[in-house]
Amino acid sequence: MIRRDFLKFVGLGAGAALVPSCVKQNGEVESVFTGDKEPGPMTMRENHNTGDVVSILGYGCMRLPVIPNPEDETKDSIDQDEVNRHVDYALEHGVNYFDTAPVYCKGRSEKAMGIALSRHPRNSYFLATKLSNFSKETWAHDESIAIFERSLEYLRTDYIDYLLLHSVGGGREGLSPMETYRARFVDNGCLEYLLEQKAKGRIRNLGFSYHGDVAIFDYLLAEMDAGRIHWDFVQIQHNYVDWNHSKEVNEHNTNSEYLYAELEKRNIPVVIMEPLLGGRLANVPASVNTKMRKRRPGDTPATWAFRYAGTLPAILTVLSGMTYIDHLKENVRTFSSLEPITEDEEKFLQEVAMEIILNEQVPCTSCKYCMPCPYGIDIPGTFEHYNKCINDDNVPRNVNNPRYAQARRAFLVGYDRAVPRLRQASRCIGCGECLSHCPQSIDIPAQLKRISDYVIALRNKRV
Repeated sequence: MIRRDFLKFVGLGAGAALVPSCVKQNGEVESVFTGDKEPGPMTMRENHNTGDVVSILGYGCMRLPVIPNPEDETKDSIDQDEVNRHVDYALEHGVNYFDTAPVYCKGRSEKAMGIALSRHPRNSYFLATKLSNFSKETWAHDESIAIFERSLEYLRTDYIDYLLLHSVGGGREGLSPMETYRARFVDNGCLEYLLEQKAKGRIRNLGFSYHGDVAIFDYLLAEMDAGRIHWDFVQIQHNYVDWNHSKEVNEHNTNSEYLYAELEKRNIPVVIMEPLLGGRLANVPASVNTKMRKRRPGDTPATWAFRYAGTLPAILTVLSGMTYIDHLKENVRTFSSLEPITEDEEKFLQEVAMEIILNEQVPCTSCKYCMPCPYGIDIPGTFEHYNKCINDDNVPRNVNNPRYAQARRAFLVGYDRAVPRLRQASRCIGCGECLSHCPQSIDIPAQLKRISDYVIALRNKRV
């Protein structure tokens, strides 16, 4: 779908693409909203391949709630009681798509979701997980298959509704993206095995999540065009920054306008990840926040981003990682019922996208695929603090600025509180171990050095 078609769609008939919900709301929805919008039924979308009626809000299981580990204060544990509470609330309010992976939450997400979801009827939710054979040690046939079999065990189920080849498009272990794809899924017979499991009903829908080299994306769709495989769905990164401006954010990214158009013309249902761009679109610069609040006083920046992410008709569900119950309640309210972005609002969001891009942030989505760092650096924590300070205008550049002392203290004290000294950017030796793991293709060592140099200069009052 090209830009003018997007504008035509959102301006003239977006509501007609929504499938009426058959899921009823039970009771009032508590919310952190300040607006007066009354919640309706959860907006649902129909998967035309299977007839599945899926909630437009999908529950992403990458950032589950945690509590301190009583046996080791330096570690944490999944807060299973809180996960159970989230799942119960989500199902009660119409959310029925749950997306996890073997690598999420340091390998603990699938077990936690298996416990929480198995307390409910299996036909009351759709379960998505991934084949996360990232390391070379897992590329052998038996090791890759073992990952899939463990997912079934941990999730306490005998079938997966939506199974993805995880993060296709990046290079690993010194191989090109295409060589990596073939090593992970083709040459080892893994894809053939998954197709056999689909024929047996242990996988209902087979697809892939895409990051990186667009040549792989095009290749996989060409394989479908040639009749050699059928992709039941595809997961892509999509938000109002990536729609037209991905090259300004990261030269290696492919804009979601192109990805969406290629999937839509093949009638492939689309699952959306990173609608908030790793939280950046929920914590926009103060100037952008002011503009958004002026246009819609009751809506948060996250609401704007979620409405945008869910507007297009081929989108089956929009994933959101919700660590806190207030996040879940706010998101339920946004999508109950979804109010599509208008033509005028789409133009406004494309304008503020450039304002966000020019804000010098590190394009980190906090996926944590770069972790653990062999030298103990908290890479996503460092980037998160730096980006937050940019948004809050606490990155002083000139000692003569009237706010210099205040901003300097906020940055340095906040940094030490957010990231312990032994895990800060200054510890990076530039080994490059993290580079091949980043789906955003960030030059992580270079960004860490930039932040480290800035911190040193700030501590010495040289900026």
